[in-house]
Amino acid sequence: MGDRLSPEARSAHMRLITKKNTRPEIRVRKLLHALGYRFRLHRHDLPGSPDIVLPKRRTAIFVHGCFWHQHAGCRLARKPKSRLEYWLPKLARNAMRDQEIDMRLRDLGWRSATIWECETQHEESLRGRLLELLS
Repeated sequence: MGDRLSPEARSAHMRLITKKNTRPEIRVRKLLHALGYRFRLHRHDLPGSPDIVLPKRRTAIFVHGCFWHQHAGCRLARKPKSRLEYWLPKLARNAMRDQEIDMRLRDLGWRSATIWECETQHEESLRGRLLELLS
C-alpha cells in the first residue's frame, strides 16, 4: 500500500512536526508550574537534552510522542503502513536510544521519567502521575 499523500504533501506535513514545545510538553509544563515546581527546559548538558529538568530534585522528564517512541500497548503507537523498511528500523532506534539515555542519566545520578503523549490527555491523571513522580 502506498502513501495516500503526494510526496510534496507528505514533506509539508512532516515539516510541521517539531521537536520542542509540543502540545503535550506544554501541557506538562503548565501543570508542573501550577503545582509550584520550577524547572529548566532542554538542558543540552544532560544526555538526551531532556524536555523538562528539575535540578533540585535531579529529575529529568521526557515528554515522548507515542508514535515516535513506540509506546507499548498504546493506540497512538500504530505501525506505519508504507515504507516499512525505513520506518521500522527508525522507530526501533528511537526506542533503543531512549533506553541508552535513561541509563546514562542514571549513571550521572539523575532520575529519569517519561511522560507519554497519551498521558497528557487527561489533566487529573497527569496531575497524579506528576505528584507521584516528584514526591
